[in-house]
Amino acid sequence: MTPATAPQGFLSPTGVEVAFLLVGLATFGAALVTVTTRQLVHAALWLVVTLGGLAVEYLLLTAEFIAWVQVLIYVGSVVVLLLFGLMLTKAPIGRSPDADSGNRPAALAVAVAAAAALVWVVVDAFRTTWIDLDGAAAGTTKATGQSLFQNWVLPFEALSVLLLAALVGAIVLSRRAKAHATASLPPRARDERAAKEGTR
Repeated sequence: MTPATAPQGFLSPTGVEVAFLLVGLATFGAALVTVTTRQLVHAALWLVVTLGGLAVEYLLLTAEFIAWVQVLIYVGSVVVLLLFGLMLTKAPIGRSPDADSGNRPAALAVAVAAAAALVWVVVDAFRTTWIDLDGAAAGTTKATGQSLFQNWVLPFEALSVLLLAALVGAIVLSRRAKAHATASLPPRARDERAAKEGTR
């Protein structure tokens, strides 16, 4: 067996593996702070750190497409939406004693069970699998696009139709709720609302 094909060992980690471990520990710490802090704004900002750490982990695994999707969608959209929601609802900026529901033991038990199951599944699936960092890139945008539109095009299109149906359903339900709210108004208030909407 040549050195190029010699199996890797846990006692001889590479620089990428050490960086992966350190970033993973920092991400885990940020996730703990996210769910334990009593300040909502701080929780949202620590969530940015957590999701950014996951993006770095994807980059270390040579999955650059997934890493940028993580940054653009989760960090750039979901967290911004959360922050806007906090601002528009006038959420308290300081400490919020009522932010804790009192179900910490149950939440901790569920979190530990889910983490143990996830670790067991990942270790069992990738026990003998190693990523060849010197070989052809497997997580680039080109490779991911080719795999998506050659092997997974039908599930991809089915998901698109499902999301479109959910969007149309949300629009229909919102218009129906608006019509119901308008019908329940007194005649004078109904006429005033119709006049306002007609002048827009």
